[in-house]
Amino acid sequence: MYKNYIKRLLDFTVAFFALLILSPVFIIATIGLYFANDGKPFFFQARPGLKEKIFKIIKFKTMNDKKDSNGDLLPDSERLTSIGAFVRKTSLDELPQLINVLKGDMSLIGPRPLLPQYLSLYSEEQKRRHNVRPGITGWAQVNGRNAISWSRKFELDVWYVNHLSLTLDLEIFFKTIKKVFVREGISADGQATTEAFNGYN
Repeated sequence: MYKNYIKRLLDFTVAFFALLILSPVFIIATIGLYFANDGKPFFFQARPGLKEKIFKIIKFKTMNDKKDSNGDLLPDSERLTSIGAFVRKTSLDELPQLINVLKGDMSLIGPRPLLPQYLSLYSEEQKRRHNVRPGITGWAQVNGRNAISWSRKFELDVWYVNHLSLTLDLEIFFKTIKKVFVREGISADGQATTEAFNGYN
């Protein structure tokens, strides 16, 4: 009952009111990132969702598009803007995903949506992370986020799928609030973003 009906109703209701309450923050962040990223405050990218259906995720754009002399993008750490670093540290970059929640692409709580090219690299067990809607935050995020290995993340994602409940979602919600304030596990050591998944790590 909760998984099939109540969870979606709660997702929509909470996302709607959260966008209303946080609209001043949303507007200020959009304006700041507009100027920092040459008129591009948002980042859109294809991600697999429920049953591996592809959708466009919406995030605040925290890195600019500066390139080297060969026309290749500079490393992530060099493209991360000052305001982008702040937005990422405070997890405000996830705020636009409330729109994805309203649309039904995502849930507030669930396994994080990753890149489509990873789909062919998953084991059959790891693929079970797509049996539920992806979330803005999840069990892996409150148990290490980007500071743990990919294999551990997937173990935690599948554990969540197997134990999904209102009680667990509430636990993840409150732990996420704590993580935001202490800023734990935002990036892997020495990197602005986590390393890519290659099927082994």
